[in-house]
Amino acid sequence: MQQPYKSYSLTEATKKMERYCAYQDRCHKEVVTKLREMRMIPEAIDHIVVHLIQENYLNEERFAKSFARGKFNIKKWGKNRITNELKQRDISSINIKTALKEIDPAEYLNTFNALAEKRLTEIREKDVQKRRKKLADYLFYRGWESHLVFEKIGELIPFK
Repeated sequence: MQQPYKSYSLTEATKKMERYCAYQDRCHKEVVTKLREMRMIPEAIDHIVVHLIQENYLNEERFAKSFARGKFNIKKWGKNRITNELKQRDISSINIKTALKEIDPAEYLNTFNALAEKRLTEIREKDVQKRRKKLADYLFYRGWESHLVFEKIGELIPFK
């Protein structure tokens, strides 16, 4: 027997979304997806999203900035990966540019250098070409820019 779906009134759904957004910064796409999962009709979704924006529960710029800071500081992602992840969440390019300014350029390079050097010590491959490829693949996956990656690989694993 299938469980009946819980239905929410507009007020209940609004309160639930206020708590959802207060817990952590959310993007519009996450909120709309959550409301659809709650089986809210499109008019109600629009109404709730407008309310959340007006009451400053939902702020795309604030979300983008905290997302960029968090992914850089905690997961050590590069700007390419952060940009792609924000694009997947339908964040505007203006907000993406603003978010990337949150990352200190000196700290960015220090983190990149430390990450590359740490990863190189973990690679057990003996073949120079394969070592270079493994390090490059790792850094590209993390979203670091190609000019930085190739420069660092040339510095850390020179051809003999």
